[in-house]
Amino acid sequence: MEMEFQEILTKAREILAIELFTVQSDPITIGSILVFLIFFIGFLVLGSITRRVLQNRFLKKFNIDSGLQFTLARVAQYIIVIIGVLISFQFLEINLTSLAVVFGLLSVGIGFGLQNITANFISGLIIMFERPISVGDRVQVDDKEGDVTEISIRSTMIRTLNNISIIVPNTKFVENDVVNFSHGDPTFRLDIDVGVSYSSNLDTVLKALNEVAEEHPKVMDIPQHKVHLTNFGDSSWDMKLLVWIPNVKERYTLRNEINQAIVRKFKEHEIEIPFPQRDLHLRTSIAHPEEKSASDRVTEEGK
Repeated sequence: MEMEFQEILTKAREILAIELFTVQSDPITIGSILVFLIFFIGFLVLGSITRRVLQNRFLKKFNIDSGLQFTLARVAQYIIVIIGVLISFQFLEINLTSLAVVFGLLSVGIGFGLQNITANFISGLIIMFERPISVGDRVQVDDKEGDVTEISIRSTMIRTLNNISIIVPNTKFVENDVVNFSHGDPTFRLDIDVGVSYSSNLDTVLKALNEVAEEHPKVMDIPQHKVHLTNFGDSSWDMKLLVWIPNVKERYTLRNEINQAIVRKFKEHEIEIPFPQRDLHLRTSIAHPEEKSASDRVTEEGK
């Protein structure tokens, strides 16, 4: 039994010692590649676990925003992975000169076919360290609006208002115009347009719109709301109510609530919201003398 076990170990050592190729006279065997993969995968798993622990437990104890928490956790993961790659290469017994040759070959591949991947990689680093967008921000890219849910090294995931996930390449956020509604300050000025009849009392209209803003619990006191008469339309005074809300993500809900409040308040004050009106003037035509009927001409001749 022991002899069979020794034979199996000897056979395994022989298989692991098989040389597959060399890099700058450094032999690469099956065993070295196997150890490299074990350590590399292990550090990948360790980096992922570290990111989740930092983001979900450790960093939540500090008073920092969720976007910075995500960035710090992601950077820690990448540092662990880089350290793991360097340690794993040691088991391949490849020196720095050999690594330079490998990276030189990779750079040729990048030059021919990996430009987009490289650009997205660099853009991902820029996004993480400059933080033009962060996890949780409300952004608009190519007329698609949603919340940033994840920023990876190659792409960023956005969840739209319809609960659809969109994967956007990182270069979009660096090279193109991107609207970030939440950057630095989540407050938002909501502009609400409404028309009132020309027969309305202007002071009553101003009072009603001010009451709507003052009575809504989500409208901020500072900055103070304003009411403007912006235009004299065809059938109405065009009014604009400007209110500030604390969270831009609630603007669609609050617009609906304020619009409903305006309708109720206008009914209470008997203020009319007109619909487009047009005046139609009709003219009666006068018959030309030559167009008179024959009976009319006979009557006139008899007279």
